[in-house]
Amino acid sequence: MPAPERLPAPGVTDTGEREHLLAEGELTVVGRIREASNAVLLCRVEHEGAGADCVYKPVKGERPLWDFPDGNLARREVAAYLVSEATGWGLVPPTVLRDGPYGEGMVQWWVEAAQEDGGASAPPPLLALVDGEDAGEGWKPVALAEVAEGRTALLVHADHPDLRRLSVLDAVINNGDRKGGHLLTAPDGRLYGIDHGVSFHAEDKLRTLLWGWAGEPLTDEAREVLARLAAELAEGAPLATRLAELITPAELAAVRDRVAHLLRTGTHPEPSGQWPSIPWPPV
Repeated sequence: MPAPERLPAPGVTDTGEREHLLAEGELTVVGRIREASNAVLLCRVEHEGAGADCVYKPVKGERPLWDFPDGNLARREVAAYLVSEATGWGLVPPTVLRDGPYGEGMVQWWVEAAQEDGGASAPPPLLALVDGEDAGEGWKPVALAEVAEGRTALLVHADHPDLRRLSVLDAVINNGDRKGGHLLTAPDGRLYGIDHGVSFHAEDKLRTLLWGWAGEPLTDEAREVLARLAAELAEGAPLATRLAELITPAELAAVRDRVAHLLRTGTHPEPSGQWPSIPWPPV
């Protein structure tokens, strides 16, 4: 599907305003993103003179997942946004749960990714393949990957502070599908993660390309954020109450346990070794 013209949202600058526009605006379907495995609709949302592009994922368009029998992708996407906002890192675009042209679904602010075209204004790459076993300065090794003609190369990701924060968020929400294509750098340089429907499982399902910090100590900032998050996940706290409307009691308890474990160990998690730790396909 060709990319439509991206139009600004006049006067809609902060997160609360964007949430309000997404929740209250009139949704008009522009097209469908056919590369997605579930129904993903590109929409225009307009309300009181403001408008923006957004993504609408109706629950009716979800394909059942055998290992996620409870809840739905849309609600887990919203839950991921709420946890992201609670950290203060703002790593997930504004996301709401609402009714739309095809029923209930999640609606998320569209992030137009900056193009890595090599120009002066292009964002630095987040992932790369390098020869040898040395990731090089500014990069973190992930795993050896098979490339053309039976050769192998080292898969690396940038040693970027927002990527590191995102790896902590993924550990908290138990993201089972952190692919390269789910990492977006906006034209203003901000990093966002998208597609969090396969998250919050009560069992360990962490699959990600961001293993470069595995086993390393968490930053002081991350420990402070996790301590604050633990308090906000306490029974009766506003965040816990909102999450309880979106995920199951067992999943919510598992979020609390994962936060407590990260605080207790003080380190980034490592692959469990019980199943593939990198999603497929990785991009």
